[in-house]
Amino acid sequence: MPDPHTLLLDIESLDLEGQGVAHHEGKVAFVEGALPGERILARIVRRKPSFDKARIDRVVRASSQRTLPPCPHFGTCGGCAMQHLAPAAQMAIKQRALEDALAHIGKVRPAQILPAMQGPDFGYRHRARLSVRLVPKKGGVLVGFRERNSSYVADIRQCLVLPPHVSALLVPLRALVESLSRPDRIPQIEVAVGDEATVLSLRHLEPLVDADLQQLRAFARAHEVVWWLQPKGPDSAHPLDPADADRLAYALPAYGLRMHYRPTDFTQVNPTINQALVARALSLLAVQGTDRVADMFCGLGNFSLPLATVAREVVGYEGSAALVRRAREDAARQNLDGRASFAELDLFEIDADWLRGLGRFDRMLIDPPREGALALAHALSALAPHERPQRVVYVSCNPATLARDAGILHHVGGWTLRAAGAVNMFPHTAHVESIAVFEP
Repeated sequence: MPDPHTLLLDIESLDLEGQGVAHHEGKVAFVEGALPGERILARIVRRKPSFDKARIDRVVRASSQRTLPPCPHFGTCGGCAMQHLAPAAQMAIKQRALEDALAHIGKVRPAQILPAMQGPDFGYRHRARLSVRLVPKKGGVLVGFRERNSSYVADIRQCLVLPPHVSALLVPLRALVESLSRPDRIPQIEVAVGDEATVLSLRHLEPLVDADLQQLRAFARAHEVVWWLQPKGPDSAHPLDPADADRLAYALPAYGLRMHYRPTDFTQVNPTINQALVARALSLLAVQGTDRVADMFCGLGNFSLPLATVAREVVGYEGSAALVRRAREDAARQNLDGRASFAELDLFEIDADWLRGLGRFDRMLIDPPREGALALAHALSALAPHERPQRVVYVSCNPATLARDAGILHHVGGWTLRAAGAVNMFPHTAHVESIAVFEP
């Protein structure tokens, strides 16, 4: 008698979590590890009224794009979801995910598909949050990412997406944490790799004793890293040694810029792709020397300061007072404060009148968090034609909210989606970054 929990499925596509998507008896089945075009035997692990979750028992017909994952921890560690898929195919699937989101959510199609943006497949991740857990049954402290679909910390000893020198720290960090006075009260270590320094931020729930600080300093000398300590929230983070406060920076050499940041600040994880993304955004905006430009959700000024090297005036708006302060400091440090200014503004609450009050902009760049820019999309749609920027470039880390906002701009405001394309900021994950161009 057939096992009611085992299904023969033909995989049609991948979802945004990297799961294979199939249909069976009127329901959707999401299958971890399955690839489009494959026929598999899958075992149901969870049933819901409208969908099932399943895992592969056996691949009956493999995809030509299936490849051997290079990481020995793939499948257990939850950091990567797509190492079993050739990199070129990963990019194609992400581009398709973007186009599908625009078509199905926003009901809009771009006039042009931009070439995909790709960078290094490994060693690209210059920012990471490493979970730390004392697990006596597994021999002591574990340092790494969480297991797939679990709150447990994976027992990993290397990570191919981290820079090699950071991957090499995973095992030494285990021994370090074990040597501290309260290893059970260290929940995470955040990694920030700059051009000239690697910063490790230690989250500690109990005060560190003098012996702990000595251990950290010895580790820093041995491994050429900088320690920051975080006893409470992100605002409590501070360098173990005050002289290290300004060590983190990354270069944007095409513009002669050097961006300074704290390890708790948001920066893009992939510096190679970030440089390419900044260049493409500026190219698509086609800024003229007489233009006044807005950079919405400007953060540290990752786009604002490059824009200030070519525009008459750039105004960056950001909800975080700390990031606004650092953007101003970097503008002054690089003699751009006469052309770049920054203001704290809650862009989730903005409306058309508020937008008008900022003055007219010739160009606008939007780079929101995953929540998107819903209020701003409505505000732009309500502007009269003579009040609108000539071009808007929207950089997104969530195709669903980009598609929603694109639908508002197009169907409510009459904006045209001139172009859109995927950006592989996070190879081997299902994360889709993208860029889109709108004109009134």
